[in-house]
Amino acid sequence: MNSKTISKRNFLAISSATIALTACASADRSVKASAENIVMNDTIKADLGPDKYLWLEDVEGEKALSWVKGQNDRSLKKLQADPRYKGLENDALAIVKSKDRLTFGGYSDGYISNFWQDDVQIRGLWRRADFASWKSGNPKWETILDFDKLSKDEGKNWVYKGSSMLDPYDIWNTIALLSLSNGGKDANIKREFNMKTRSFVDGGFTIPEAKSDVTWLDKDTLLIGTNWGDGTLTESGYPYIVKKLKRGQKLEDAVEVFRGEKTDVSAGAYRVYDGEKYHTLYNRGVTFFTSKTFYQSESGEIIEVALPEKNSITGIRGGLLYFTLQQDWIPRGTTQNFASGSLICAPLSEMIAKDGAINAVAIYTPDPSEALQGVSFTKNGLMVELTKDVKSQVRFYPTASDGKWTYSVVALPENGVASIADTNMKETEVFYSYNDLLTPPSVFYAANETAKPVVVQSQPAKFDASNLVVEQKFATSKDGTKVPFFVVHKKGIKHDGTNPTLLYGYGGFEISMQPNYSAYIGKMWLERGGVYILANIRGGGEYGPKWHDAGLKTKRQVVYDDFIAIAEWAINHKLTSPRHLGIMGGSNGGLLMGVMLTQRPELFNAVVVQVPLLDMLRFHKLLAGASWVGEYGSPDVPEERAWLEKLTPYQNLHKRADFPEPFFVTSTKDDRVHPGHARKYAAKMEELGMPFLYYENTDGGHAAAANLIETAKRRALEFTYLTEKLMD
Repeated sequence: MNSKTISKRNFLAISSATIALTACASADRSVKASAENIVMNDTIKADLGPDKYLWLEDVEGEKALSWVKGQNDRSLKKLQADPRYKGLENDALAIVKSKDRLTFGGYSDGYISNFWQDDVQIRGLWRRADFASWKSGNPKWETILDFDKLSKDEGKNWVYKGSSMLDPYDIWNTIALLSLSNGGKDANIKREFNMKTRSFVDGGFTIPEAKSDVTWLDKDTLLIGTNWGDGTLTESGYPYIVKKLKRGQKLEDAVEVFRGEKTDVSAGAYRVYDGEKYHTLYNRGVTFFTSKTFYQSESGEIIEVALPEKNSITGIRGGLLYFTLQQDWIPRGTTQNFASGSLICAPLSEMIAKDGAINAVAIYTPDPSEALQGVSFTKNGLMVELTKDVKSQVRFYPTASDGKWTYSVVALPENGVASIADTNMKETEVFYSYNDLLTPPSVFYAANETAKPVVVQSQPAKFDASNLVVEQKFATSKDGTKVPFFVVHKKGIKHDGTNPTLLYGYGGFEISMQPNYSAYIGKMWLERGGVYILANIRGGGEYGPKWHDAGLKTKRQVVYDDFIAIAEWAINHKLTSPRHLGIMGGSNGGLLMGVMLTQRPELFNAVVVQVPLLDMLRFHKLLAGASWVGEYGSPDVPEERAWLEKLTPYQNLHKRADFPEPFFVTSTKDDRVHPGHARKYAAKMEELGMPFLYYENTDGGHAAAANLIETAKRRALEFTYLTEKLMD
């Protein structure tokens, strides 16, 4: 079964790691110093001279890796010598080795399937069990593919990156393309696999390692966007030329069928099932957030669809095209104005016509406290996931024959994260999931869309939450905007400024930070007396596209003002103090950490900076960086460069007395955010004589860990660091 059919944009993946900064200054640093420091920062000019650390951008260069090894050895020696490290590592290992995690993955043809990793299956096992045995709590698992055995047999470090089925509605009797990555990179090879025989197809389709976009046209034909040779990738490193490859044909003999522009982020093809037949569409990702969609008619003509630039296609059914809006939209030939964040349907024939009115209908329009988070088709309608002040609600919208859409609210727990775990347009059955900051995940089942969901599997608690409480608060940002955040702490906590507190933020790419359960944070931080704060700052999707748009490009300072406002709230309310406050963020959140080091280092005593962007004057030249100019702006555009020169953490790094000792975590195999960002920043700190810790995993991709054992090690290092800085 397919879960959410709402189109998900490519984004900077959020690392699951924690972030903490260590302060070198005394414990009595005050928030009052902040205004003076910002003024002081404005007088400091960014270092725009030659970059003496460009050699660290040579990802696997001998000199660069020698530097990495030296930093790893130094940091590991220090952190692993802490007597608390072993206990934290054991806690993390117990979590990853646990056999009582949820085993739900997806449902199809009477079977539950999932991808499973533990201390034995390090690289993972793809497996299935019949629904009856799974539901009874005693599943009889059958192996589909053992990736540990495959890696051993082939002498590779394979990391499973997903599969593409020829027929996703009959997966056990079809063929698939499996994506296998070397060490966790985004780039992967694709190999044809027979789901019925559980074996790779002899002489079947094989696509060499690349960031390829591949879809089945029929059992003997693929539509492929890949690296076809010199000049065939966009400036972001993704394909923009789509070719048709027939079975038995050499890759170099594939025939071009669609082409985007080299200046696009990417271009590709995909198929959409309407309940009766498949439709072929092509997409040009003009920027990270804008696109052009094209429909291939039965005659073979490729026609542009009259969609707004910012949209996500949900699907096709009954002659209607379903899509969500990330901008306000007035359909052609009408005066209707549909609000950004809405779910829309319109006749496909009108959307591909060259003229004439488009009679669109709004299925869902958000109010100011809401945001659409996902849409899934069922046999009888649509399941819509939304958040109201960041807390989830799921609605069922039965298909409207008269154009008037109504809904009922699904009876799921409130105040947490409720979502669709699995369903599809051929079935009435729906699987839901729910969890919150203190409640471990559960899977719910309903025989049809209006039936009351019942729990069919629950994960046991991984930490003691009996003495913990969750509160939602709002901080006032610099421009007066109310910014929500969640606080988790022990009951009856004293507001005396001594509570060790970890603040997590992201703030980008319209990604919502929802209040999800974390066994690591619970066991390794909350149980040990720590306070946890989850920030819902602008740049994310907590209040829909407009919440995201508020922090785009040169408007981005509001993202950082929001985060600072939450930190100051925690200090002013004496929940904590700068001596005991640490922050955390990965990827785009790693940039957030870098900016906090530039703008307000005196607020924090610990910062874990994971897989970060830090050189914002060269980010567009490194790996996939060019695809993110829609989020950050471009260093090649004078107005945007002027802002980026003020923002960029790397060039604005100067020695100062109130600077904490950060902990950088990255990965050599990360081919999305270049490890050079973290390397160069740390090397510059080394030159300035400023203390820091640094750990670079030589595997792991953008998640900075390729398997669960490495994840446990990374977690133990992070929480050892946080404990030393905030609890001692």
